[in-house]
Amino acid sequence: MSSPPLSAPAGMTVARAASAPPRPATNGALRRAARVALALLAVGIVWEAAVVLLSVQPHYLPRLSLVLQAIVATPDAYWSGFVRTLSEALMGFSAGAVFGIGIGVLFYRAPVLRDMVFPLFIVSQTIPVIAFGALVVLWFGNTMLAKAIIAFYVTFFPVTVNTLVGLRSVDPRQVDLMRSFGATRGQLMRQLQFPTALPQIFVALRLGASLSLVGAIVGEWFGDTTGLGVLLLQAMFNENAVGLWAALLCCALLGTLFYGVVAFIERRLVFWGAEQ
Repeated sequence: MSSPPLSAPAGMTVARAASAPPRPATNGALRRAARVALALLAVGIVWEAAVVLLSVQPHYLPRLSLVLQAIVATPDAYWSGFVRTLSEALMGFSAGAVFGIGIGVLFYRAPVLRDMVFPLFIVSQTIPVIAFGALVVLWFGNTMLAKAIIAFYVTFFPVTVNTLVGLRSVDPRQVDLMRSFGATRGQLMRQLQFPTALPQIFVALRLGASLSLVGAIVGEWFGDTTGLGVLLLQAMFNENAVGLWAALLCCALLGTLFYGVVAFIERRLVFWGAEQ
């Protein structure tokens, strides 16, 4: 009669499992980055080839190589403009996100206040951003603060609305269950309501990342010396199509990076909302 095969001790199995090299957590991010890089490379090749093969006039669409050469020829101007616009957009976005989430929670907790103030928020959003920007620049001058306020103006409203919508989407039965176990209003907000609303909030934050960039650029159009909006205006007034496309390319890069950072934070914080 043959003896049963010997099995490794449980402690040894656990030790081997613990010593096994962990699977890299960045594989998914690297694959996504590689796909984006390949897509951008393909777009660049198609852009360059289409302009050459179709003999497109540079006034309408210059070759991508010429646009990149314009950026490389004066890197300091584009880099300083990139950093300045990013700083303005980031300041406005951060303030708009904090204010929007806070006001959304307050409106959820105080329906009477919501009914009184929320219509004023809606009316404020009917004012075109360029008209509001003119007023802000008149008040605060051509300062970084003025541009940040314009970015804040276009960011806070969608964050407020989505925060309120997310909080109101909580299942009342879950609220009743937690209350039956003695949960306080603060515990309900921290452990149930706010986590449930986070996927909806991040939808607005991703939108706000793009809107804050628009607000910062519009603010620079009222007069400044540095910024991507300034480069856009200078290229337009000088009828410099290559410089205009170079500034647009920098704006697209900034918007993509800003959006990607917010989306990355969302994937790390709202892992349970992947299926929503």
